[in-house]
Amino acid sequence: MTPLRTGIALAINVGLFYALCALIWALAPGPFLGFMNNLLHGMDFSSMVQPRPFAWLGFLVALLVLSGWALLAGTFFAWLLNRLTS
Repeated sequence: MTPLRTGIALAINVGLFYALCALIWALAPGPFLGFMNNLLHGMDFSSMVQPRPFAWLGFLVALLVLSGWALLAGTFFAWLLNRLTS
């Protein structure tokens, strides 16, 4: 397992799924909020939602941070796995 390739693959996956999540939120915030409330054992996040326009800068910063973290985590995972299995 090549550590850098594994990290890149994980970073791409995290980035794509984060973008998909943001798209679903932008298109259907009500049903998405209901889904998230159910997913997290009935916690109610509706009081935290404030109506405002989509923030592209916030989206891009979060996308870069999550993808960068996934790159590091995936690279470390593959490096450690290679060390443990050799």
